[in-house]
Amino acid sequence: MRIKILLIFTLLIVLGAQAQEKKWTLRECVEHALENNITIKQSELNYEATAIDKLDALGNFLPSISASGSLSSNTGANINPVTNAFESSTFTSFTTGVNVGLTLFDGLRNFRQLQKAKFNKLLSQYNLGKSKDDIALFVANSYLQVLLNKEALKVIEKQHDITLEQLKRTKDLVDAGVLPQGDLLEIEATSADELTRIVQAQNAVQIARIGLAQTLLIKDYESFDTAEQEYLIPDAEILEKPIDQVITKARESRYEVQIAEQSKLIAEKDKQLARGAYYPTLSAFFGYNTRWADNDFFDRGFVEQLYENDGFSYGLQLNLPILNGFSTRTSVKRSKINVKRSEFQLEQAELDLDSNVYQAYLDAKGSAEAYEASLVAVKAQERAYEYAKDRYDVGLTNAFDFSQSKFRLENAQSQEVQNKFDYIFKLKVLELYFGIKIADIKL
Repeated sequence: MRIKILLIFTLLIVLGAQAQEKKWTLRECVEHALENNITIKQSELNYEATAIDKLDALGNFLPSISASGSLSSNTGANINPVTNAFESSTFTSFTTGVNVGLTLFDGLRNFRQLQKAKFNKLLSQYNLGKSKDDIALFVANSYLQVLLNKEALKVIEKQHDITLEQLKRTKDLVDAGVLPQGDLLEIEATSADELTRIVQAQNAVQIARIGLAQTLLIKDYESFDTAEQEYLIPDAEILEKPIDQVITKARESRYEVQIAEQSKLIAEKDKQLARGAYYPTLSAFFGYNTRWADNDFFDRGFVEQLYENDGFSYGLQLNLPILNGFSTRTSVKRSKINVKRSEFQLEQAELDLDSNVYQAYLDAKGSAEAYEASLVAVKAQERAYEYAKDRYDVGLTNAFDFSQSKFRLENAQSQEVQNKFDYIFKLKVLELYFGIKIADIKL
């Protein structure tokens, strides 16, 4: 028993350690957000509600069937439901019946209501898809911000390691009388400034991690972290495609235009429903009823009375609208305005999408050029730093000029990191417009 308890305890410790050491990939973050985000859950409930509305619309085509029955005891002068005569006595009576109704024609409103329910269901599906895309893009942006801050921290830490080496070398040279004391003080000041910026960068990483964890509804902020891997610039084939092709693909795959199109169809269906009120309504009905009383004049039995006292009713009912205070006319006019409004919204959605895709295309191209330029700048600053270092080592330049060269290199490297992740994100935005889901993109 002790061995078993020890094994279980050890297993729990191992599992707990593994849980704390979990590093989240972008795909895992997106999938977790899609499963747990409250906005998405609400959109899913809206979609389920439209499915119920569709079932409700289908039910309008079915006949209405109802059954009724009553059992009463009567004392004094009452009408006998069997003989239809007043009787001053005490008797018990029972009546029952079944009624069936069916709408034959109502200006096609039931048919159009079903069509509208289908459009609403599809619209809800598009809204759900858009919610997922928006959340996925937001998570991707938050994830990349964590990566950016981590890389920026690595740049400062790497430069600080170089500073510490240079600080030791400078101290030795100062002690040997080769360099003045001022050079050592300059390097020490640089080291102190780097330590301050390291703390700031560490805080930026922590804040970005907490922000991402909050987006994912993860409360264990301390152990939450992103996966450590080398993030290379992804393939940019999409930038080689003509902008017109990207816009066309966006119109086919993006939900913004599809939502506007469905809203327009729904508005048109509402107009048809409003016009349907001008038409007459024709319905069919059928009824069956029977009755029993315990003081039947002929003293017949229960079943015999029910059989002999039954009756049927059936026929057609026509309702013709003549005047209803202009409510139908005003309803039609409002629906026409809504149709026009939905047409404008669709046109605006198409214009906005074209503009956003074009802007995303230019942003991706611009960020690609900025990233390439930052690579060149880093190479140039690395050469300048090596030159300044060599001159400083032989006493041809002072510590201040050397620190400035090192500072410029660090800025160039930090700018390269920022441009790299800015390029990655803008490329992913463009791929999203092209129909590539966030969960399927590669970093």
